[in-house]
Amino acid sequence: MTEVSSLTGRLLVATPALADPNFDRAVVLLLDHDEEGSLGVVLNRPTPVGVGDILEGWADLAGEPGVVFQGGPVSLDSALGVAVIPGGSSGDRVPLGWRRVHGAIGLVDLEAPPELLASALGSLRIFAGYAGWGPGQLEDELAEGAWYVVESEPGDVSSPAPERLWREVLRRQRNELAMVATYPDDPSLN
Repeated sequence: MTEVSSLTGRLLVATPALADPNFDRAVVLLLDHDEEGSLGVVLNRPTPVGVGDILEGWADLAGEPGVVFQGGPVSLDSALGVAVIPGGSSGDRVPLGWRRVHGAIGLVDLEAPPELLASALGSLRIFAGYAGWGPGQLEDELAEGAWYVVESEPGDVSSPAPERLWREVLRRQRNELAMVATYPDDPSLN
């Protein structure tokens, strides 16, 4: 088997051609990607459920909007915390309860006491479920043109306007992808 180049920490941005309704205009942050498969969370699917409704202790630390996000179609009854630690991209000491994924972005141990991380967190988002791919599955979807792969920025995790994230991520690209941001929601209306 050929070695898989890790895409951990990068964004998958759904192409307009992606037919799966779970990922229509989705922006997925890859938390893990290797030869065993891939795992990520959809950054732009807020739910109406407040963080305090399911994880009371973490509600004050969650960024706006203070709701749980649907991280993907898998394991919707589980929660993942993704947080940005300012200055966390360097070799600084990592706070207890936080595991670096890429740069300043990392996973939060939601079993840890929130006060353990409160002073270190720059932003926190809670996700119900995740997006997962088996070995080679994501590579097949990439070869089919289902996803654009772009660099993530720490602000992507905590975008205050997640409904605009798909367009914003594409618009900041310095190539033809910036034009895709103008693609209409329903091309048949043109």
